[in-house]
Amino acid sequence: MSFTFSKKEKLKSKKRIEQLFAEGKSVSTYPLRLVFMPCQFEENTLAQTGISVSKRHFKLAVDRNRIKRLMREAYRLNKATYFNNLSQPYAFMILYIGKDKPKFDYIEKRMQLLFEKFRSHISEK
Repeated sequence: MSFTFSKKEKLKSKKRIEQLFAEGKSVSTYPLRLVFMPCQFEENTLAQTGISVSKRHFKLAVDRNRIKRLMREAYRLNKATYFNNLSQPYAFMILYIGKDKPKFDYIEKRMQLLFEKFRSHISEK
């Protein structure tokens, strides 16, 4: 995997997102929560990822967009380290469940912990 977050790696299908929340499993590392599910894609990708921030906690779109931008950057920088050895493709949704505006360093550390939890969770099975 390269250090990019291309269009084919983004989770956009409404059906797949609904299925992910209905059938997927999750791991959390406050203030992030990862919902994941193994699935097959038409494109040749190992993972499709969506990122979401609650409108309830961040009323201004400027704040939500900033947090999503930080989360996408942390994901982009760390995905090659954690997802190169996946045995099957996964769909991911990363949710920000905190109530305060984070800094990039904090988000990146928490994202790494989240990916570690994910890897340990799938290696158990």
